[in-house]
Amino acid sequence: MMREETVFGPIFSRRLGSSLGINLLPEKGKICNFDCIYCECGWNADGRDDTLLPTAAKVRADLERMLLKLRAEGTPVDSITFSGDGEPTLNPEFALIIDDTLALRDLYYPQAKVSVLSNATRAHLPGVLAALRRVDNPIMKIDAPTDSLAALINQPAPGYRVARVVEALRAFDGDFVLQTCFLRSPQFDSASPEVIGPMLDIVRTLRPRQWMVYTIDRPTPMQGLVRFTPQQMQALVQPVIDEGFDVQIKGATA
Repeated sequence: MMREETVFGPIFSRRLGSSLGINLLPEKGKICNFDCIYCECGWNADGRDDTLLPTAAKVRADLERMLLKLRAEGTPVDSITFSGDGEPTLNPEFALIIDDTLALRDLYYPQAKVSVLSNATRAHLPGVLAALRRVDNPIMKIDAPTDSLAALINQPAPGYRVARVVEALRAFDGDFVLQTCFLRSPQFDSASPEVIGPMLDIVRTLRPRQWMVYTIDRPTPMQGLVRFTPQQMQALVQPVIDEGFDVQIKGATA
């Protein structure tokens, strides 16, 4: 499901409430350095008709227009969320856009949180890291504890290494949200000991302020994927809950 505007919604998010979305990628295309088998936006190859990235000036204008409209209507906004059709930090003006968004949030919806959903592949870049640390909710994805499993689930661009992402996320000093999708296919199972054990160790290493665990909820580009129930995920992550970690478990809504 491609986003057709730079600023869209608000929509109800299982994780963030009434969420006003910002898409920093093409309005009619998809650009991502992952090609996740569960992505609701579909495969990268299906979204290459449009490669025009919105400028910081366009994002600011569109966002201000939308915030004024929503405030006049009395519409609540819990989160201003960078998600969209691919990886938001790929936009070369990402840091400037974050600064503009924080300023507009403070002006129109000061109670709203600014959230960024990212695959963390560019968190090692100083400018991207600094921008991510300025937002309320930097939500960083690690779906797999090994490069081989990430190759199956996320199909990342060449050069992706889980160890480098973990090292980059250490710079947050725990002040971020780690996000992991639990799913099963004929090739892998997030519940298998060789997957869940190392994932728990990554949580222990990074000590995020919250671990956001969820499962697939919409049609996926790869067929045959199996979702988890909240009860199944609860059992898998119980060891770190018992150790005092804040774990948010979100099952499918249907």
